[in-house]
Amino acid sequence: MKRPDTPGDFLLPEEQQQILAAIRTAEAACSAEIRLCIEKSLPLLNGDPYKRARTLFAQLGMHKTQAHNGVLFYLATRNRKFAVLGDEDLHRRVGDGFWQAVIRSMEAEFGQDRFAEGLCAGITQVGTRLAEYYPHQTGDTNELDDRISFGE
Repeated sequence: MKRPDTPGDFLLPEEQQQILAAIRTAEAACSAEIRLCIEKSLPLLNGDPYKRARTLFAQLGMHKTQAHNGVLFYLATRNRKFAVLGDEDLHRRVGDGFWQAVIRSMEAEFGQDRFAEGLCAGITQVGTRLAEYYPHQTGDTNELDDRISFGE
């Protein structure tokens, strides 16, 4: 069955709940803030999902976290392109190799049309690794909404 390109329909409701549960679990282990944004198509930015993720990171206010430890998972449904972007402090700590490993694990699932599983795998990897640098502290607050953002 072909998945619809419409962002809100790309994932089944139960898949969306599975992803939200993965975000909550990851955020319970670390103080990082994790979001997912799904859009239909990449805007005209040379088809670069990383550039689009950077724009959305700013628009969603993810750079405003106290510890600069926000992570955005971005997926363009029609283009079947995605990116994972961490805030500057977080990126300095884990490096490019970590992000590439997360992307590879997600690609393996996406290649089998297992998008929810791929997103959950990436989110879990991020939560586990970030717990080393940003362990969850008593009194941590959820600085950013966990809901999935759907664009055009």
